[in-house]
Amino acid sequence: MKRINDEIRYSTFVRALPEEVYDGIATSKGLDGWFTEGSSVDPRPGGELIFRWKDFGVDRITDEELCPILEAVRGKRFVFQWKPDTPDYYTTIEIDFEQVEGGTIVHLKEHGYQDTPSGLRAMLNCSAGWGEALTLWKYYTEHGIRY
Repeated sequence: MKRINDEIRYSTFVRALPEEVYDGIATSKGLDGWFTEGSSVDPRPGGELIFRWKDFGVDRITDEELCPILEAVRGKRFVFQWKPDTPDYYTTIEIDFEQVEGGTIVHLKEHGYQDTPSGLRAMLNCSAGWGEALTLWKYYTEHGIRY
């Protein structure tokens, strides 16, 4: 199946050290603080991230997503995959943490969507979703605000 030759990209500044920001996605406690409920993370290449949602958002979603972890270097880089629209394929999410004066810039990139109507719809949804997710993650890390 042909893939969409484009990617989702976001960057945001967080007033915290790279290790603190990293822990917001690469630990169960961090994820459950701003995004999930009951998630688990084995943060190593070959490990698994399991997103779990219970009555999440306006649609009250209860779901689970198992994601293989490809790279995990605390405070530097976290790479995992998930199945955005069908069980037939994965996309890859690459997150890099750049320490700068006063905090960290989080650089996120997702790629590998199938070039199908479902793949395009998933890419559009995830593009909006990653913007919201980075905002929630930022506010949780900086202020302890839970979704």
